Amino acid sequence: MASSTSVVLAALFANGAIAVLKFGGFLLTGSPAMLSETYHSVSDTGNQVFLLIGIKYGAQEANRTHPFGHGKAQFFYSLLVSVMLFGIAGWESARHGYDALTHGGVHRASEDVTLLGQTFDPVYVNYAVLIGAIVFESYALWKAYQGMSRQMDEYGWSTFREAFRKTSDVTTLTALTEDTIALSGAGIALFGIYLTRTTGNPMYDAAAALIIGIMLMGFAVALAWENKRLIVGESLPKADEDELRNIVAGWDGVTELMDFRTVYFGAEELLVTADVAFESDLDADTIDERITGLERALKDHDDQVNRIYIEPQTNG
Repeated sequence: MASSTSVVLAALFANGAIAVLKFGGFLLTGSPAMLSETYHSVSDTGNQVFLLIGIKYGAQEANRTHPFGHGKAQFFYSLLVSVMLFGIAGWESARHGYDALTHGGVHRASEDVTLLGQTFDPVYVNYAVLIGAIVFESYALWKAYQGMSRQMDEYGWSTFREAFRKTSDVTTLTALTEDTIALSGAGIALFGIYLTRTTGNPMYDAAAALIIGIMLMGFAVALAWENKRLIVGESLPKADEDELRNIVAGWDGVTELMDFRTVYFGAEELLVTADVAFESDLDADTIDERITGLERALKDHDDQVNRIYIEPQTNG
């Protein structure tokens, strides 16, 4: 969880600083791509706050009203992030880009700007801001990449696509997704503004804004879908669940595994339940010892296993 927090904090500080700089660039040039990127960075900054709230709230201890803890809070707040990413950053960016395309493109500052006695073309402010954004976002992406790579190494996932489908650490997943989009968006905006500057055609800048908005909405939908699977109660992936199932079925004294279920109730927090038939000649103390050993074996095999409920039965 400390890793997730550091990933989110890195993204929070980067996006907050970048949002201010991008808005300054927009005020100077009127660039639709810069306004889209401003929406994007403001949304991302708010998103990091949501993720931090989810981490803090999800870390609260279990109580009577929440007997399995508050771990699913992270899933909920990550879902809010995807809604914000779609509604604020994506929709507003796409709408503004579309309006610019249909109404003649960019209202660009026509005069040079004088600052500290130096006169310069304000478009260079956009270049500097976006290049700085690429540097900041690269750092934030690297932190998120390290967090996801740790999980991939731990669970044996071979690709990021597999990790995206299987991870329960939605905080790191969300930060990785946001940072990837942010880096791509800054690159697209930089390219669009550059083409407009060199060709004199404002449509490139407007098209960049529209592309950024569409990209944001697409990733937001994918992120919402990944959070939905965990909020409604997803089990461990079948191959991983079968490994745990085989441990129980092959345990000493077990004659039949009658039922076996897993479900995530928090980030990397797994609940396991099993109805197990034991040999009929085992007494209660021996069965208790077997169950204790079995619980230890399940937790040693997968450290996501947080709670285990085994219902013993006897054949006879």
